[in-house]
Amino acid sequence: MASISGQLEELYMSSSRKDMNDTLTEILLAACVTPALMPDRLLMEHVLLVSILHHTVGLEVGANFLETVVRQFAELYKSPGEGKECDNLVAMVAHLYNFQVVHALLIFDILKMLVGAFTEKDIELVLFVLKNVGFALRKDDALALKELISEAQSKASGVGTKFQDENRVRFMLETMLALKNNDMRKIPGYDPEPVERLRKLQRTLIHQSSGGSDVKLRVSLENLLAAEQVGRWWIVGSSWSGVPMIGDQGNKTSKQTTAEGKFSAKVLDLARKQRMNTDIRRNIFCVIMTSEDYLDAFEKLIRLGLKDQQEREIVHVLMDCCLQEKSFNAFYAVLGEKFCEHDRRFQMTFQFSLWDKFKDLPSLSTSTFSNLVQLVTRFLQRKCLSLSILKVIEFGELDKPKVKFLRQVLTKLLKDTETEDLTNIFGRISGIPKLGMLREGLKLFISHFLLKNAQSQGPAEQADLLSERAEVATKAMEAKETKLKL
Repeated sequence: MASISGQLEELYMSSSRKDMNDTLTEILLAACVTPALMPDRLLMEHVLLVSILHHTVGLEVGANFLETVVRQFAELYKSPGEGKECDNLVAMVAHLYNFQVVHALLIFDILKMLVGAFTEKDIELVLFVLKNVGFALRKDDALALKELISEAQSKASGVGTKFQDENRVRFMLETMLALKNNDMRKIPGYDPEPVERLRKLQRTLIHQSSGGSDVKLRVSLENLLAAEQVGRWWIVGSSWSGVPMIGDQGNKTSKQTTAEGKFSAKVLDLARKQRMNTDIRRNIFCVIMTSEDYLDAFEKLIRLGLKDQQEREIVHVLMDCCLQEKSFNAFYAVLGEKFCEHDRRFQMTFQFSLWDKFKDLPSLSTSTFSNLVQLVTRFLQRKCLSLSILKVIEFGELDKPKVKFLRQVLTKLLKDTETEDLTNIFGRISGIPKLGMLREGLKLFISHFLLKNAQSQGPAEQADLLSERAEVATKAMEAKETKLKL
């Protein structure tokens, strides 16, 4: 599963999202929607794959799959055949709920529809759903489950002896009461262990990319079935503008608030050239490029309402734009500062992005390298980030690109920063036991690579200034250690 989801994630990054979503959905439905009942474990593993991609790639993966499954279910439900296609489709929706892709609201909508019709097939499907997700529903919304049970009881007493097999109705009511009383023993064949095992695997695979965040789609059955008419508000970047979309005339006048609807062809073309290959990245890129100033850009990006993994794309796009400029543009740095001030999670994302860039130093072009130096220096001067971002650099094993990078960052930092600010910047890493190696590495680097070279290469005044500031920085790093010794 790790290998498959990883390779599919790479395909998503290099291909059209729509093509990937359509192809993945088509293949999974071909595999799972069969006339015979699918083995439960096999069905769960297919849905688990969707849930992992939903968390790691984006909400549109799960949303596209869910909408297609629900549409097919609605069509087959109207004209049921002899096969088990309907059962397989409803099981897929149930497992999408099990694996945190969809909210309980949709499951209750489907159950209400089934209980409302109350045919023999409906009762069979209700039992099938409750066996798969009944106890999870009770945990999520006990009141809604209680209402559903009351409705089922009144329906059962209303139909009397209509059914050939009254035992099925009695069994459904007993199952519902067992759920209400949280009594697992009364449900034959109930085994939560396979789902729990796969949930554990899911948590492991999505932990690094999304921190197990809540990305459940809170969408009703009615909204899903009317998506073509009212828009898909549950997918970020696909919200409906409010224009009627029913009929041909409505379709002509409607405007989707995706990047294509809001921005000029010139900006969108630029986004494509910069390899902004997802709707979210295109939206962020276009907002940054068309904003009046950094505050306008900040407010518009916050209003996009992105969450967790999607929100991190702001930092990735911002860094990408900054580093690809021919010469350093301070706009990106100021916008980055604003995000760092807004929430610490943006600081963390910038830190991780910079660490990735540190690994790629040898392959960076001259302009990208220079822009990275300026961005890091600026962030350190403005105290958006601490010098602790350099802790990933092994000072004992420095290659030429790293020496060049550190020399340029530290020289610029020491020369262009006031003494008081320098004391604060270098003092931030003082006295922290975990950063002992970093402090020693920086002191050694400053004395060996900066001061020795400065004496031989530049004017005497510059060398004296650098030497003076280096002493301030070194004292600031040792300040708390000296107090501890005293």
